[in-house]
Order: sequence, then structure tokens, then C-alpha cells
Amino acid sequence: MDDEQQQPDQGPLAGFTVGVTAARRADELIALLRRRGAAVLHAPALRIVPLADDGELLAATKELIDHVPDVVVATTAIGFRGWVEAADGWGLGEQLLDRLRGVELLARGPKVKGAVRATGLTEEWSPAGESMAEVLDRLLAEGVDGRRVAVQLHGEPLPGFVEALRAAGAEVVPVPVYRWMPPEDIGPVDRLLDAVVARAVDALTFTSAPAAASLLSRAEERGLIGEVLAALGHDVLAACVGPVTALPLQARGLDTVQPERFRLGPLVQLLCQELPGRARVLPVAGHRVEIRGHAVLVDGELKPVPPAGMSLLRALARRPGWVVPRAELLRALPGAGRDEHAVETAMARLRTALGTPKLIQTVVKRGYRLALDPAADAKYADT
Repeated sequence: MDDEQQQPDQGPLAGFTVGVTAARRADELIALLRRRGAAVLHAPALRIVPLADDGELLAATKELIDHVPDVVVATTAIGFRGWVEAADGWGLGEQLLDRLRGVELLARGPKVKGAVRATGLTEEWSPAGESMAEVLDRLLAEGVDGRRVAVQLHGEPLPGFVEALRAAGAEVVPVPVYRWMPPEDIGPVDRLLDAVVARAVDALTFTSAPAAASLLSRAEERGLIGEVLAALGHDVLAACVGPVTALPLQARGLDTVQPERFRLGPLVQLLCQELPGRARVLPVAGHRVEIRGHAVLVDGELKPVPPAGMSLLRALARRPGWVVPRAELLRALPGAGRDEHAVETAMARLRTALGTPKLIQTVVKRGYRLALDPAADAKYADT
């Protein structure tokens, strides 16, 4: 798991921590997040295993060369390229492309179209919404009874898609170009799950349905599924690149957010809107205080705060302006034990980190309170 400590002070995601579960194109996503100020925890939930040496792919390729299909559905750019490259390696590349030139070739989305055209082929149609549902609707509207349809799989079977075609009378030939497998090192995934349960991340990003399913499966294996679902249901934002990716999470009753365009850039832009919108903003001692995941913005200036200090600050912010007893603050400190002196030590560090000591008032023999501006007192009086 990758954790960058030094973050730029500016940026819409400054002060937030984002978990990245992607294996493929993870570097690109991480760079986009860090450029906007986020701290990143990277834990690939899957690994892609190419099937260049796999008998299944070779058998499917030979079958399609010997018995040309009526329709070929290309579902991912990496998958289509991998198929053609594997065929080249077996000395079958030219034969495969020759057969594909005479079939109805459907490409799911612009990236797949680019991969198809890079081989010298031209797709007959591509859906505007980049969804397999649109591809299925088109095929069923055309009629597939008695037709052979080859479907390039994208890491996992497409049971609903394949079954619907077979039910409509099609002969479906699956083309398994690569498979998703659990990561060889499960440690980063476990650390990310622990961070989710501890609310040490503010958002989790998902770029494939198998990655989401894999993460939830690992949580079940560890007996953490209830805690993980509780965190994702309330405190940790689940951000998915598109609706298909979100399905394993939604099946568990979780709400997710998705960009209108199913790309990494729009996914990051969505986080830039959502996370600051979830931050607590309070008028305190004449200052604007915005409480983020691992830092605080005081009048727009980023102030990194240690984890213990953030725990105290959140406890104070739950009842802004009210006195919070030391005993309650002690319970908010992770692993603090019974010594209330730990509260004083963590509070001193918090004040130093904030750089504005008057934000938090000491109430002798009682506890501490946020010095809420008088005009805001009435608003929070019954909180």
C-alpha cells in the first residue's frame, strides 16, 4: 500500500485520504488524485492474468478462424489488443484479422473502437453510452436466432449478457482474453480494509466490478464485512467509475457516486466536488474552520493534524460550542487507556497544529469547547 505523506497545500482534495483499489492504470489515477492534493492509499484488489499461453483462448481463436462468426463483440481495448497479440504469437494473427473483416463487429465505447481501428479493422457500431446493455439491446432488436456471436470477455464471465443471447437463439462463443485473480500480496488490501473500518480514508475508488467484489469478499473472509459496510454506508464515500462497477456495492445496499462520463478524470473531478461538500465547516473564534479527513483548513490554509488531534476535534465538532468533558474526549482517543493526561497532551499538539490556540477553549475542571462565534451559538444551541 502506497501512502504519500508530503502533499501540496493547495487543491480541492487537500486534507483528504483516498483509497485506490485499481490494478490497471492505478498510477494514472493516483497521479490525478495527488495533483489535487489528496493523500493516497493504494491496495490493488485484483491482478490481471493474461491468457497468452492459455488453451481456452487458443481453442476459441482456432474455432472462430475455422467457423467464422456472424457477430463479434469487443468489450475492452486491453482485451481486444491482447487477443490479437496472442494470436500473433501463435502465428494466427493474420488469419484472425482476415476473418474479423467480414463480420459485424461491435465495439463497446471509444477506447475499444481505437483498439479495433489500430488493427486495421472498422467497427460497424458502438453504443453512445458505452454499456453492454446497449449492445445487448441492439443485438436482440436485430435478431440473433441461429447466429454465431463471439464475445470477448473482460476479466470475468458476462452471464446475464451471454444467457440473454442464448435464450434468443444465438450460439455464443466466449473469448476469454484475461482473468482477474486475487493479488499475490493480500497485505495492502488488509491494511486498506483496516483503514476503512477506522475511518482513516475519506473515499474509496473503484474502477472495475471485480475489484469491488474482491474487496468485499476479503472483508468477509476476515469477518469485517459488517464494519466495512457500516463505514461505506456513512463515513467513507464509495466512488465508482461507472454503473457496472458499482453493482457489487449496490447489491449490498450501499449508495455510490459515479461521474456522468465513465473515465478516470471525471471520477477525480467528482471527488473534488463530493469530499469538500461533506466536510464540516464552522465559524470559530472569528475564523472559518473546515474539518477534513486528516487536516483542517483554517481560513483556507491547510493545517495537517495528527490522528489523535483529529479525533479530539471531531468530538468537539459534534457539539460545537458545548463543553465536552475530558472523560468523553478520552474515549474518543484511539488506544488512550484511562489516563486523562493523554487528552491534555493530544490537545496541546492539536492547538499547535492548528496554529490558532484560541479556537479551542479550556473550561476549568470541566473539559474543552470549540470557541464558536456568538452569532452561530443559536444555530447550534440544540445540536
